[in-house]
Amino acid sequence: MRKNETPEGKTVRLLRVGEQVRHALSEVLMRGEVRDETLTSHMVSITEVRMSPDLRHATAFVKPLLGADEAAVIKALRTNTAYLQSEVARRVNTKYAAKLKFLPDESFDQGSHIDALLRDPKVAQDLQRE
Repeated sequence: MRKNETPEGKTVRLLRVGEQVRHALSEVLMRGEVRDETLTSHMVSITEVRMSPDLRHATAFVKPLLGADEAAVIKALRTNTAYLQSEVARRVNTKYAAKLKFLPDESFDQGSHIDALLRDPKVAQDLQRE
């Protein structure tokens, strides 16, 4: 492991640029700069942005507030990708403008599922024995 890598093998630079892209996307969406009815009527969280090692591709994980109309929000983001890419390129100073890809963030659903499993009476009974 190199000194500038995290335990997951990601460089600090990838994480830093991903965070800058996340902030830029969040700012554009928060200010309502995208002329899209779906995006202006929903609060959208950009939970994480993962950059490719060459910084040319960015995968943004998104979650609408309360998970409402997730498919419609993802579709609206994908429809407005060109505008969002240009805004990110303007705000984040990298050699190449990253191509954006939007995916729903499933981590909250997984966390809820694990929480439900832990609250199951059979599992709780096993945990109390220990």
